[in-house]
Amino acid sequence: MELEQPPYGIITIGGTNGKGSCVAILESIYVESGYRVGAFTSPHLWKFNERVRVNRRDATDDELIAAFRAIDSVRGDVTLSYFEYSTLVAIVFFATSGVDVAILEVGLGGRLDAVNALNPDASMIVSIDLDHEKWLGDTRDAIGVEKAGILRPGRPAVIADRTPPNSLFDYASDHAIELQLLGRDFDYDVSSEEAWRYTSVSAEVSNLPVPSFGGSVRFANAAACIALVHSLQDKMPFENFALARGIMRTQIVGRIERRYLNGVEWIFDVAHNPAAARILAEELQRRKQPGKTIAIFAAMADKDIFGLIDPLLPFIDHWLVTRADLERGATENTLIDVLAERCVVPMDARTEVADACDCAKNLAEEGDRVLVFGSFYIVGPAMTWLGLYCAPSLPDD
Repeated sequence: MELEQPPYGIITIGGTNGKGSCVAILESIYVESGYRVGAFTSPHLWKFNERVRVNRRDATDDELIAAFRAIDSVRGDVTLSYFEYSTLVAIVFFATSGVDVAILEVGLGGRLDAVNALNPDASMIVSIDLDHEKWLGDTRDAIGVEKAGILRPGRPAVIADRTPPNSLFDYASDHAIELQLLGRDFDYDVSSEEAWRYTSVSAEVSNLPVPSFGGSVRFANAAACIALVHSLQDKMPFENFALARGIMRTQIVGRIERRYLNGVEWIFDVAHNPAAARILAEELQRRKQPGKTIAIFAAMADKDIFGLIDPLLPFIDHWLVTRADLERGATENTLIDVLAERCVVPMDARTEVADACDCAKNLAEEGDRVLVFGSFYIVGPAMTWLGLYCAPSLPDD
């Protein structure tokens, strides 16, 4: 049984961090350009439907069930994993929805990921860093080869990592792939708190709006998205106004997202590896405040927990550890033991995310901030506890 190439364009997004943000930016740019756009991401914060959407609208239960049934009617005795089912559901739903292009986020690695069963019209690698070492390798060079597996000869290959490992260049050379590199073929400069400029060997776009999420890497990610859109302009034409409007209207939940409750700033970030934790720490450093910072933290047991907490230690005055409601979730006692080796500030354990949020609410005073991070599986429940079930509405024109 072979998977046929779908009747729509394909853009594949891989990397260690920033994939979901780039999917959202590209989705928004192409929607604002008048295209019908499918987007497939993972994991979800609240419900499976978030993984599959068309023109920013999540698939309904009925639409997903119809796609599952279509898959089951033809798969015979083929066994599919959770992620393989998810990927196929997205492919089927996008076909029945008549999309012009689908933007697909790689789940794990790239070379052997289910998304890589399709041949993309263009690919992007957002970043290459250590994560999932058990499956991908424990060096950037080893992981770079896995990520590079989504690239195709003769198709645009955009790299948003300013210092990619040598293995990526070797792979590209061996497979006759021409890379478009951040810092060499395209770049950005920030002119103010409200505007930035994209530059490349063939184009320049000024007065772009600053993305509302993503910390310091948001400019690199957005620039890479513009580079990719430019690389496909013969197939999918666009106007420059769609770039600015698309970036301005991009919304994604849980990426250094700020909300306020009774004078307390709550920051939600799905950072779940050391590279993402470093980006989060840079943002806390950039936006210092006089009050105390309380962290609500959970992580998967197979993650580099020391690497997750170390960048944030200088900024946290009180730790509240809890457990993600997942079999892979590290226990509260494990997290307390790790923290005890690194810091002497107050720390407490709570079995449930909601209990940790209650505790943080009682501890925090006006002018303080609460940071929730470590996993999708803690950010979602914490935002639910706060009554923040859905993404903020799109900004006005």
